[in-house]
Amino acid sequence: MAEEDKEQKQNPEEVQAPNPANPLANLDEETQKKIQEIQAIEGNFQQIMMQKQTFTFELNETDLALEELAKSEGEVFKLVGNQIVIKSTKEKLDEELKHKKELIETRLKNIEKQEKDFETKVTDLRQEIMKKIS
Repeated sequence: MAEEDKEQKQNPEEVQAPNPANPLANLDEETQKKIQEIQAIEGNFQQIMMQKQTFTFELNETDLALEELAKSEGEVFKLVGNQIVIKSTKEKLDEELKHKKELIETRLKNIEKQEKDFETKVTDLRQEIMKKIS
């Protein structure tokens, strides 16, 4: 009987009993790694979404500043470091704000590309995992 127990423990083909406390323990190592990769991607995705929200807010603020600048007549000023107000020309501020807007739009395009890449990668990994566990 003791020899049978040894044979059963040494047989790698035998399936272990399910572990309800940790459902990942029931999956093979490759599938577990893919699930962990999805979790890491989703964490990165959340960071990217926060950046996107920040840049979108900044873009809206810049658009509003450009609109107000276009309406303005006479002297114009810009705020530097939230503490100093500096006199400037309308043309110079317009140029600075348009350049800032271009940079923000470029960053947003890059973020949207990353967003699509993340979505594609997660979809592919999920399909691979579903094939394994089905």
